[in-house]
Parts: sequence; C-alpha cells; structure tokens
Amino acid sequence: MTRPFPDMVKEAMFNLLRGHFEGESVLDCFSGTGTMGLEAASRGATRVVCVERDRRVTKILQENIEMLGAEEEVEIVTGDALGPATIHRCPKPVHIIFFDPPYPMVRDEGDWVRVKKQFERLVSMLDDTGYAVLRTPWPAVHREEELVEQAQEPSYSKSKAKKSDMPAFEEIEGEEVIEIDLNDPNADALMEAFEKDIARASSKPKFTLTDIDLTMEGAIGPETHSYGQMALHMYMKDTGSSSQAEE
Repeated sequence: MTRPFPDMVKEAMFNLLRGHFEGESVLDCFSGTGTMGLEAASRGATRVVCVERDRRVTKILQENIEMLGAEEEVEIVTGDALGPATIHRCPKPVHIIFFDPPYPMVRDEGDWVRVKKQFERLVSMLDDTGYAVLRTPWPAVHREEELVEQAQEPSYSKSKAKKSDMPAFEEIEGEEVIEIDLNDPNADALMEAFEKDIARASSKPKFTLTDIDLTMEGAIGPETHSYGQMALHMYMKDTGSSSQAEE
C-alpha cells in the first residue's frame, strides 16, 4: 500500500531543490510507484535508485519507468529500505536522498530507532553539497499507549432503583464486598449492572505523545517545512564532524 505525495508538496520540495538534479545521482527509499524518483529523472538525474519491498508495487513502478522511457536512468531494488541492500546499492556518493518511511514506523519508538539509524548511515554517503529529505507526519510525535484507571460511577448507582434499594457495601480485610438481597425486586437489575461493571475492563487505552528527536548524527539540520499533517525535513552531511572523526 502506497501513500500519496500531494502535488503541492511535491512541487514545493522540488522548488527547494531546484538545480540539484541535472547530472546527479538520487536514492529514493520507500519509493512506492516512483513519484519522487521518476520526477528526479525527468529533471535530469542520471542515476536514480528506487528501493521498494512490495513486489506488486514494484511491478507498477517498472511499468511507469518503461512508460517514461527511463530504463537507463532508473533502477529498482526490491527489498527493505532499512536493510543492507539499500546501503550496498546506494550511489556513492549520492547527491539527493528521499526517505519516506510509513508513518506508523515513525510514530513507534522501536521502529523509529531503525529508521533513524538507517537514515544516518545514508546521510554519511551524501556528497558535500547534497541533501537528504525525510518525510514524517506532523507534528512529529511518538504515540505510546498506556493503561489508566477509569474514574466512572458504577452502573448500578445510575439505575432507577431507590437509594434505599442500593446494595450494601462492607469491607472484609481491606476488600470491598457488595451484598445484594436476592429477594429484593430490583435484585436482578442490580446484579446485571454489577456484573457488567466487573466484566468491563477497569482500564481504558490512552495515548501519551512525546516529541520525536529529529536531530541526526553526522548531519546538519533539520530544516523543516510543514504542510498540514505532514512535514519535510532537509539535512546535509556534516563534513566537519566527518573530518574530525577521521582525525
């Protein structure tokens, strides 16, 4: 399943990168049907590597390449964009990187670690004037589900029974125990309501949101451009840190 790249956003990004495609190499990760990679080729990129693992999607990508007559410029890597094949097939150096991981991977803290590490590896392969572009949902946050106690009034206290008909409570060794008189005309309704309260989970899902750290080791950036519920983050290779690491 592919996620559409709005035309307005695509145009804005290519305007930001105007002049960066002619005669250059491009890596398009999570390529889908080739929206970004094929556009780069149409703007003069001489080598475009598209990485996509879904074979049904790569079939469509191949058809698009042939339709545009871009077989010499565009090649397909069928595999995981977070896997070693991506590193192996990436042009070295590469001038432009498009990195478009599925949003659930960005939001999940565990998956984000893998995304971030692979992106950092690829940034290190940029030439000195190239850019890596990361697309994320916006705002960029991790969403973690936690369980919290419900503060709800018991169902039986909302029943139409009179206050005097409410079941009596007593505590036995710190535990609350309910007593229902089975001869009471309201006993069946009270028992049903009480059983529903027991059956209902004593907790409900709640999400905690934490901001994603978008800084990347060995990279300058991000320069973030937000477009509604999505954002593009642009990075350059930090050549200063690379030279220091070599020393």
